[in-house]
Amino acid sequence: MIQGICLGNVMLDCDDGKKLCDFYAELLGWEKCEMYGQPAVRSENDIVFLFAQEEDYIAPVWPEEAGRQQKQMHFDFQVPDLPAAVRQAEALGAVKAQTQFGDTHFVTMLDPAGHPFCLCAKD
Repeated sequence: MIQGICLGNVMLDCDDGKKLCDFYAELLGWEKCEMYGQPAVRSENDIVFLFAQEEDYIAPVWPEEAGRQQKQMHFDFQVPDLPAAVRQAEALGAVKAQTQFGDTHFVTMLDPAGHPFCLCAKD
């Protein structure tokens, strides 16, 4: 282990950094800020998501398909009321993924840049 190491930030590539920052700020209720010249959101306990605008950004496909851009990570957010959280995420610009595997446990959503994330029923 590297002495003193800890998670600093999570960087998401996208086609529109400001738009994705606005989406996650509203979805999570986190403070909007800027870090390293990039739009960002910060939680009360200093978790930071940065949004790197890339001109050649290609949204991932979910579920994965051979020969297409793959997701490389995704967020799982626990929520107390799954149906209400899905409705709120949709109102903010997310869409429900066409293919679902979570039954009543979780719903896979796509953020405005196409990144998959799951809203998970809090047990």
